Amino acid sequence: MSHGARVIRTGVSSGGPAAPPAATAASSSAGSDDELMDGAYFRSCAGMLKVAQMISLLIGFISVNNSSWTDYSAYSFFQIVTMCDLVMILFFYITHIFRIYRKLTCVSWPLAEFLHYLIGTILLLIGSIVAAAKSYNVTGLVAGATFGFLATILCILSMWSSYKVSCITQSTSK
Repeated sequence: MSHGARVIRTGVSSGGPAAPPAATAASSSAGSDDELMDGAYFRSCAGMLKVAQMISLLIGFISVNNSSWTDYSAYSFFQIVTMCDLVMILFFYITHIFRIYRKLTCVSWPLAEFLHYLIGTILLLIGSIVAAAKSYNVTGLVAGATFGFLATILCILSMWSSYKVSCITQSTSK
């Protein structure tokens, strides 16, 4: 599973010492595969994008949940879609952090994540449009729909970046 370009550390820096200490060199090269958690994924663009998606979905859900609304079907659909998306994004986030995709090789993780984003983004966009149309200028409902649209944009960005990475990786590997 590709998360972007890998950085190979040579130990030679233009402004620093000629080589890192022996303990640091051993832990940086061997520790990346042996550690339980992938600390680099926390700081990666894909990891931060997933956190932003989860936060916007949670804020959208809480805004709609704590508002008074009359159209039960529209807002219950919005709540279900936001919670399902939140749970699935959290699942993929945990999968990347704990490197579960390396142990379960029978699943095509890039395809599963792409399909999740494709279906989830379409449903989230529909839910946000319906929620915005039926908000009747109630502040909490408008805020929920706005955060739903924000989460939709973030999901599109994540889907586009994963598609772009996989296409570039496949086309240059020939």
